[in-house]
Amino acid sequence: MRQVVAAAFVSLDGVMQAPGGPPEDPTGGFALGGWTVPYWDEPMGQFMGEMFARPFDLLLGRKTYEIFAAHWPFVGDAEPIAAPFNAARKYVATSGTAPLAWNNSVALRGDVAGAIARLKQEDGPVLLTQGSSVLLQTLLAHDLIDEFRLLTFPLLLGPGKRLFGAGARPGALKLAASAVSTTGVVMSVYERAGAVRTGSFELPQPSPAELARRERMRREG
Repeated sequence: MRQVVAAAFVSLDGVMQAPGGPPEDPTGGFALGGWTVPYWDEPMGQFMGEMFARPFDLLLGRKTYEIFAAHWPFVGDAEPIAAPFNAARKYVATSGTAPLAWNNSVALRGDVAGAIARLKQEDGPVLLTQGSSVLLQTLLAHDLIDEFRLLTFPLLLGPGKRLFGAGARPGALKLAASAVSTTGVVMSVYERAGAVRTGSFELPQPSPAELARRERMRREG
């Protein structure tokens, strides 16, 4: 079986829109594109390098795919991520019919959640998401994500596309690894940990027998 690993840059208030630059995604009037750039440092590069060191297929929404396809095939060997990205198979959730020009690209149309659930049953490398906020909502709603790799940045962005929407299913997570960059970015790996457990800090209510005992003592005292 294959795992779906959701990797994302998020602000402290959960926004993940346009982390790499202003032109990426100005949808909804978002004007703060490129908010991750001032925070980048060597520990963050190491965290990302470890993620891309193991075999993976990319699982992308159409908008993120188009951003990547316009960049990674043309950057050359100077960028270490370029080679594995270009070589990886790309599964693209799309409702359009335009061809996918980036090599090794496969369109997922119609029942995207069902198609991804079937991919998870196959043998192969992990299915790694990058960005793709709309696709992530589908994955969360159908409980298809096995692991989260999050870089949480110390800033608030206000309105914007968020990682966790209203359709996310409840579930417990286990913090499998964490580190902090020199710029205050928290790098975390979360694994699934079953159902949400609940409890209460309220004092337990006395039983009828205990209430009767207290009343008897009050009368006798």
